[in-house]
Amino acid sequence: MADGASNNERLLAAARTDNEELLLEVFEEGKFDINYQDGLGNTALHYAASHGSLAVLEHILSHDECDVDPVNRLEKATPLHLAMRMEDEELRTSVVESLLDAGADTTIKDKHGETAFDLLRDDDTEIRQLMRKARAQNSISNADIANDDDDDEAGSGSGSGSEDED
Repeated sequence: MADGASNNERLLAAARTDNEELLLEVFEEGKFDINYQDGLGNTALHYAASHGSLAVLEHILSHDECDVDPVNRLEKATPLHLAMRMEDEELRTSVVESLLDAGADTTIKDKHGETAFDLLRDDDTEIRQLMRKARAQNSISNADIANDDDDDEAGSGSGSGSEDED
């Protein structure tokens, strides 16, 4: 890497080239923003997803501060959108699965109004199943979040204080 490159620039380079060693150096040195966007609005996650850089992708996704759904400037695309455009079916499936496992949102629309689900190919049966599973888990999680507010109250929702009734 060229002398003087910031750790943010080195992070993007590692993602573009699937250079796990460089990425780990950046992680060790610190002083970087895992969600740093270049002039096009792409993050390291965008590059790792679009280039099929699986080793680097997993490290990026494991970072606590990683935003799994950043939107770039030109296409308004998330890393999931870019992964869906990869030609290699096996690599595409692996990248999409990693992103979905990390909580990628399948409902975000790009500048063409397309979600990642809209970009499914007819023969992408495995990815279709992964997306349906992710959507189902997301709706369950959302239901749990909605119900968490009521944990201190009686289950009937009537507010009658049923805890006192035995």
